[in-house]
Amino acid sequence: MNIKDFSKEDYWRTIILYGLNQATYKIALGQSLIRFSQQQKNIVTINELAEDFFDMYKERLKRGKPQLATPNRQTAMERIVNLYNIGKLTRSQAVDKVEKDAFNDVIDRFHNVDNLQIPMSFYEKTDKGIVIFDNVYDIFSDKKNNKLRNELDARWDLLESAFEIKRTNSKLVNDLRKLYLVNGYARTDITKNRNVLNGYQNNVCFYCGELMTEDDVHVDHVIPRQFMNHDDIWNLVLSHGFCNLHKSDNLPDRHYIEKLIERNEYFIKSNHPISNKLKEQLGNTAKQRKVTIYRIYEHATRVLSPWNGIHGYNPVTDPFYKTFIRNILMNK
Repeated sequence: MNIKDFSKEDYWRTIILYGLNQATYKIALGQSLIRFSQQQKNIVTINELAEDFFDMYKERLKRGKPQLATPNRQTAMERIVNLYNIGKLTRSQAVDKVEKDAFNDVIDRFHNVDNLQIPMSFYEKTDKGIVIFDNVYDIFSDKKNNKLRNELDARWDLLESAFEIKRTNSKLVNDLRKLYLVNGYARTDITKNRNVLNGYQNNVCFYCGELMTEDDVHVDHVIPRQFMNHDDIWNLVLSHGFCNLHKSDNLPDRHYIEKLIERNEYFIKSNHPISNKLKEQLGNTAKQRKVTIYRIYEHATRVLSPWNGIHGYNPVTDPFYKTFIRNILMNK
């Protein structure tokens, strides 16, 4: 078939059925385009689009289905709706967060299929939002095109089912995420903890055991923040940028958790000013604190993908770790 023989409907179906979908955003944007075009509205601000996305996902997520292919992550829309559902965001605040955080590159990449842009566009992006072209209205003004609408819904269902297959016991995963979401709080400036953390690490990366340079120090959540939903110092360490990015939102091996537990005990045994805060958060005794962290870690293993660590790193041969353990033992 010659490309000139393709209809508007063919191009639309190509985007919906064959575009790369690592999340459900492209399907949601398709739904929004249809809805606004049928309201005879072709100029749509980013705030109006955010409102439509929020209302759409608020209803969609009542099914409890995942919206992202990666098993250990949630989309921004999932996190925002969950925060709204537990009362941590008003509707207005939620819509603002959608506008700021949720669209990523979906608006720019909607017309891409297999890394190529199809030769027909259904809208154009502007500084303030999008302008929807008449071809969307032309396609969906005809009642016979209910088939295309149904294909859009079916594609969303199919994506959710495919994403869910990659996850085991999704109800438990959702319950655990909600537990830590309820007890968490919004992001804070964690870089202010660098000096405190470095008092323990002495410019040595937590993950690889090698020295860090002043311009390559990251503050990282050992158990990823996207699960923990807080910035408490007991879970923060310093690392190289490479090690931090390599770990990403994955869950590190158990030996890193053991190292984290001992690090926290170091703070407490040295009568560091944050020791009372650590006791308040984790428990009054070393045993209680250890149990608390391992319980959180076990929960995280149900949700997050594992990370084996930096190749070649062995905590047994980490000189700073060995010195640290020796000091702990001497002070028991």
